[in-house]
Amino acid sequence: MTPALRLAEQLAALTEEQRTALLKATPPETFEQLNYTWKLWAREDQLPPEGDWRIWLLLAGRGAGKTRSACEWLRGEIEAGRVRCAAIAAPTNLAARKVLIEGESGLLAICPPWARPTYEMAVGKLSWPNGAVAHLMTAEVPDRVRGFNFDAAICDELAAWQDPAELWMQLQLAVRLRGPKGDNPRIVVATTPKAIPTLKEILADPGTAITRASTFDNAPNLSPAALAALRKRYEGTSIGRQELYGEMLLDVDDALWQRSWIDAARVAEAPPLVRVVIAVDPSVSATGAECGIVAAGKAENGELFVLSDASTRASPEQWARRAAAEYDAHQADALVAEVNQGGALVASVMQSIGFAGKLKTVHAARGKQTRAEPIAALYEQARVHHVGAFPQLEDQLATWVPGEGPSPDRLDALVWAVSELALGRPESEWARQRREHDERMQSDALYRRDYLNRMNVGARIFAR
Repeated sequence: MTPALRLAEQLAALTEEQRTALLKATPPETFEQLNYTWKLWAREDQLPPEGDWRIWLLLAGRGAGKTRSACEWLRGEIEAGRVRCAAIAAPTNLAARKVLIEGESGLLAICPPWARPTYEMAVGKLSWPNGAVAHLMTAEVPDRVRGFNFDAAICDELAAWQDPAELWMQLQLAVRLRGPKGDNPRIVVATTPKAIPTLKEILADPGTAITRASTFDNAPNLSPAALAALRKRYEGTSIGRQELYGEMLLDVDDALWQRSWIDAARVAEAPPLVRVVIAVDPSVSATGAECGIVAAGKAENGELFVLSDASTRASPEQWARRAAAEYDAHQADALVAEVNQGGALVASVMQSIGFAGKLKTVHAARGKQTRAEPIAALYEQARVHHVGAFPQLEDQLATWVPGEGPSPDRLDALVWAVSELALGRPESEWARQRREHDERMQSDALYRRDYLNRMNVGARIFAR
């Protein structure tokens, strides 16, 4: 343990007076060491994971400190004598020099004066006082890796490499030596995620340890005004989830929707709407599937706007109250509910909470895919706009493959809402009369059932 680390541990266990006395007696050189003791300043997600990992993957948003983490790991391994010859891989030669070498989180800035390397720009090489070296490799010329033998490597922004598959393959072949102390070779990959095959391959590798961080985890070192602007512009969007929160957003090849369609048509607010509906895909219990609750509206020009996703996993009474609240909040014209699963449940539970709005029940006479395809086509034509971002709903849209996986309740509710606004046809007089008759019969049946239940309860009480 270094004197700086020992001092830090001692300070943590002392009172204020004891700390002051200890600091006064501390040599100046130990204070200087504190500035370069990464373990004291790093967040937990910036420190190497425990265990026998071969690849450490740092998936993080822009400005989260992932480059600093990778460089500090390499610096620590070299100063400890565990690494003798390393590779430093970057998207371009300029990025390698400006970010990983000369940048504020680069190796020249973070290494202490007594263990700072010299940089030979012409040959792309760093040389440390203890004899360790590191060579710059870039995705511009992946074949340059041939001929080298490394015992470690750090890779920055792999998702931005021009040909990630080729450079990653070359590094895998070259990072093959044991370190000076017998340690197995290791690779650290620091990148903002993107659903590319090479990154998926790394994620699936059993030898990969993963840590995650967002841009906002590094807020103390970033501009508050810039963070507020980024949050306002990108919060919840696919770009924001990927670039700021470091989420790996996977598009599924056979899915009916694409994230790019949703992002391209997204708006901050809706225009005046001529009609608004709340669609409900009901659940029958609080512990089963979610109840999909989606609000959507239609503008005078026929454009459609998804206004909210209030889907929830709750009891029938709870989701009914939530749907009714959405109805009131958006001043909706109708509440559209699927009754295939719930049967008479929807009408009964809405009646039980005193819902006074218009309830329209719909039956899924066709398969889910057949109902969803016309709605996906409207998205592709940029006729459906999300007002803001709805991450969970959008994940269902972008990953649901017809015939696979559990029923997507949010997606179902969306399909019913948009279908009602875009594809509904005016009722014929006969259809209207038949629907009203069915609704009266259903209401009468519910009333009789409730009446009999009350009579039975009363009879049991009287019998006591």
